[in-house]
Amino acid sequence: MENRIMIRKYTSEDICFMVSVWNEVVDEGTAFPQEDCLTVETGEAFFAGQSYCGIAQDSESGEVLGLYILHPNNIGRCGHICNASYAVASRCRGRHIGERLVKDCMEQARKLGFKILQFNAVVASNIHARHLYERIGFHQLGVIPGGFRLKSGIFEDICPYYIEL
Repeated sequence: MENRIMIRKYTSEDICFMVSVWNEVVDEGTAFPQEDCLTVETGEAFFAGQSYCGIAQDSESGEVLGLYILHPNNIGRCGHICNASYAVASRCRGRHIGERLVKDCMEQARKLGFKILQFNAVVASNIHARHLYERIGFHQLGVIPGGFRLKSGIFEDICPYYIEL
């Protein structure tokens, strides 16, 4: 299965699948700050507004397994720093799709002229993501106590990360 997965730029035909995967992560309430799910219409505008969106797709079935969004983290004098978010369908997790998405994202960020990729709010309990980022070479900037409100209402620490591109 792993050799059937390709990472590519999204197209408008991917929007329904992307919205579905994105909404699954939003609805879990443990990783993304968003509370409202996307519709096809709002998803189309949301993904079009990013600097780049990549998807992981099964080349045989055409199924979208995961995605990422890439955009500036700030403007002006800090505009060389970008930010990204990753979503992998729950049934596909543990197959290194996230790692392939992160590495492709880093390459696309370089091509777009970004110098640093920063994650503002990695939830402390998101151990799989944190281990992945650290294995790739990201550096943790510290801990923001209670920086993320889980769907349950409990506040959890967040750990910002960065890597120089």
